[in-house]
Amino acid sequence: MHRQVFGVVALLAAAQSPVLAQEAAAPPAAVEIPAAPAAPVMRQIVLPPNSEVVITPNDTLTTKGKQLKEGYKFRLATMFDVMQDGYVVIPKGTMGEGTVTWMTNKGAFGKSGKMEVSFDWLDLGGKRVALTGNHRQEGEGNTGATVGTAVAVGVFSAFVTGRSATIANGQQLRGRTAEPLTFTVPDSAARVVAGTLVSTPVAAPAATAAVATPAS
Repeated sequence: MHRQVFGVVALLAAAQSPVLAQEAAAPPAAVEIPAAPAAPVMRQIVLPPNSEVVITPNDTLTTKGKQLKEGYKFRLATMFDVMQDGYVVIPKGTMGEGTVTWMTNKGAFGKSGKMEVSFDWLDLGGKRVALTGNHRQEGEGNTGATVGTAVAVGVFSAFVTGRSATIANGQQLRGRTAEPLTFTVPDSAARVVAGTLVSTPVAAPAATAAVATPAS
């Protein structure tokens, strides 16, 4: 009886051994690794020098009082996007700085206050982009009233003064870029993600801007 059982076990082992050998020899199943996404195709665009930038002071500038002096530095910001090849290269709200280069206060006989400001630079991603241009502002004088008063009361016309020169926040002033600005942007064939494409700055002889996005 024991010999019969042993024989059956031996036969079963012999029958299974080729299957086990094949399973042991079979290579592991291949694991599919997804291919890395292809890098977007990029190209360069250049904002030429002398491109117009509409700016405004952050705070009202006025010749009234003694706060404003020649050499006074003031903060400014762009009022509109600056576009190039369908991309926003200088966004609305970009901050910068200007300087009061000359001023006179209002005076007697209807003399109005005057001032001149220059536009110095914009801050794009920590880089200063040089600007050129200036603006001269005059207060509204009272020349007509002064002449009439002089005829009527003589020396008392000296008490008739002009108005202070004022540049208010929201007043549109026009500066220009001093140098060419180079940007890297996705090529037109690149895939748009959520409707937004963002570029990165590239080195250029001139100052470089930080962000360029396609217009909506």
